[in-house]
Amino acid sequence: MKKPHEPQYSTLACELAGAVRTITLNRPDRRNAISGDMIEDLLAALANAEADHAVRVVILTGSGKAFCSGMDLEMLQSVTDQTPDENLGDSRQLARLFQRVYAFPKPVITAVNGAAIAGGCGLATFSDITLAVPEAKFGYTEVRIGFIPALVSVILRRQVGEKRARELALTGRIFDAAEAFRLGLVTEIVPAEKLMERAHEVAAGFLESSPSSLLHTKQLLLHYDESDVQREIELAIKANAEIRNTADFREGVTSFLEKRAPKWTGR
Repeated sequence: MKKPHEPQYSTLACELAGAVRTITLNRPDRRNAISGDMIEDLLAALANAEADHAVRVVILTGSGKAFCSGMDLEMLQSVTDQTPDENLGDSRQLARLFQRVYAFPKPVITAVNGAAIAGGCGLATFSDITLAVPEAKFGYTEVRIGFIPALVSVILRRQVGEKRARELALTGRIFDAAEAFRLGLVTEIVPAEKLMERAHEVAAGFLESSPSSLLHTKQLLLHYDESDVQREIELAIKANAEIRNTADFREGVTSFLEKRAPKWTGR
């Protein structure tokens, strides 16, 4: 069977080692912030990994000192001038990425090499296995800039429980890898120099199992809450788009970019 063609990505670096595809967020100068191009690149890279029968496990990691610092500042700035329909379209595209990671038919291991903030924390949350270096920082920080962690809240509640999810989402506080491990958001803490080696060891464990069994196990786990998750994701998409039309969102983004304290109006 002909292998799918792997395109060149402007925001990613991809590598195939045996049956393991490593996808590296590759914008180190921007702390691997999520841009529109990165969302498109990740969707394309995951589609290629699914279509390539030689690939049985995907590892997602970041280049440089951060895993992913959340949405790109330039993208956030442009969002403040978008129409409601444009905001809804952007929200759906981000939801498509998170759902793609969550429901990917092959195991997804995220190797968090540094800060995983906002959308970056979302990527780690939606993965099957999350490894993290001790120095990694996590946070669903959206409320601090007048935004909401809408999409990730759907899975966060299921992973850590209602009370913890409320605390993390409403405070937007930053927490370390040790706390993320205690909460169940991180599977294992690994020294930085061993992170990728350990990721490949975990991947090798998956390779010892039947690909068909892994596929059907993931499908079964997804099916338990499928209708509820889809309904909640749709609610989150709309909430994500609606908050972008508020004055507080515009003020939050502007004040963040201007590096000053926000002046909230509650509108």
